[in-house]
Amino acid sequence: MYLEVIVETLKQAKDAKKFGADRIELVSAISEGGLTPSLGLIESVTNAVDIPVQVMLRPHGDSFYYDQEDQEVIFKDLEIIKSTNAQGIVFGALNKDGTVDETLLDKVITHKGKLSLTFHRAIDEAKDYQASIDVLLNKSISTILTSGGKQTALEGKDILNKLKPKFDQSHIELLAGKGLNVDNVKTIINTTNITNFHMGSGVKTQQSLDAKKIKTIKSYK
Repeated sequence: MYLEVIVETLKQAKDAKKFGADRIELVSAISEGGLTPSLGLIESVTNAVDIPVQVMLRPHGDSFYYDQEDQEVIFKDLEIIKSTNAQGIVFGALNKDGTVDETLLDKVITHKGKLSLTFHRAIDEAKDYQASIDVLLNKSISTILTSGGKQTALEGKDILNKLKPKFDQSHIELLAGKGLNVDNVKTIINTTNITNFHMGSGVKTQQSLDAKKIKTIKSYK
């Protein structure tokens, strides 16, 4: 079981490490699906924990389409992230027609240096989900975070199950996320044999990370 936990604060990051999370996704504005956090937060978190920290690279929550002005911000933020102890970035971009923005993605891959790259749930909003997965499997990225093209990973579990062999033959990690909690993660594991999960509210109680929930999920086989 490999668990990535979404955090928005330094305390949450420290708690995630203490409670047994394997990796952190650091974001701001989780209510908008996660935006690029401040430099101060990135530095504080990456200096405070010794588990990998993936930083959201997303300039706004309007859509996953980024025009030239957005891209200027993206690359400035990328340089800032590269100057910290972050292990990776979480990024995704689509064209207006719902296809993967390969031009922008390739530029980010070229400029990211040693950072790993997770393509986030923009993939679940792609016009042709399967074709877009195939595009990404040929890119120099580390991870694809997905709910199987559905609103939640539980709804997309059968699609994730069909995808897993394709991922197993690739160099890319399949990370299941969206709508997961202590009760339904076990269903995903039993259905798909996926053991890499991305969770936010599902491991929290009243906005704080819940040590018992994380421990329970980490105990699943």
